Amino acid sequence: MNEAIAGPAGRLETLVEEATPGAAPRFAAVICHPHPLFGGTLQNKVVHTLARTLRVPGAVTLRFNFRGVGASGGTHDGGAGETADALAVIAWTRARWPGVPLVLGGFSFGAAIAIRAAAVARPAWLISVAPAVDRVSLDGLVLPDCPWLIVQGDADEEVAPASVIDWAARCAPQAQVRVLSGVGHFFHGRLHELADCIREGWPPTIA
Repeated sequence: MNEAIAGPAGRLETLVEEATPGAAPRFAAVICHPHPLFGGTLQNKVVHTLARTLRVPGAVTLRFNFRGVGASGGTHDGGAGETADALAVIAWTRARWPGVPLVLGGFSFGAAIAIRAAAVARPAWLISVAPAVDRVSLDGLVLPDCPWLIVQGDADEEVAPASVIDWAARCAPQAQVRVLSGVGHFFHGRLHELADCIREGWPPTIA
C-alpha cells in the first residue's frame, strides 16, 4: 500500500506492507534506503530483503523514499534532512500503530541515518547493514541501548569493513556484529545470508 506521509520538506513516498492485512501487527519496522545521489531508493534489493524478512513474523514494514527521491518532495540534504525524514516516518508509524514495538533498520547511507534517528526514537531493535559510518557524521550522538545488529561484508567495496568494525568496537560495544566472509556491498548472491543474520539475531524483547 502506497502512503504519502507529511515530511519536513514535503510529502514522503512510503510503501506500507502488512504481513496479514487488517490484522494487528506484532511490531512495526521502518527501513531506510541507501544514498539518494547514487541510485538509492526504497526499491533497493537489500532494503527489500530486510522488509521481506521482518514481515514473516507478523510485522508491518514501511519503506520510504528520502526527500528528493521518487515522489518524495524536497532535495537531498546530506544527512540532517534525511534524519528528519526518518523521524517523521517513525512518528507517523507510532501514531498509526500505538504501543507496537518499533524496529528501525537501514542499509549503507540509510543505516547511518537509522543510527542517527535511533538516538532520538529509541527503537526496540536497530538493524544496521553496512552502515556508512565514515560518510555520515555520528559525532556526539547518545547511541541507543536497545538490541542492535550490525551486518557487514568483509569484501565490501563501498563501505570499508575496517571502518565499521573499528567504529562498532569504539562506539557501539553493545551491538552484535556479524561479519560475512566474501560478501560485497550489495550482497550479490548472498541476500539469503543477510536474512539468516536477522533471523538468528532476533532479540527476545521482540515477541
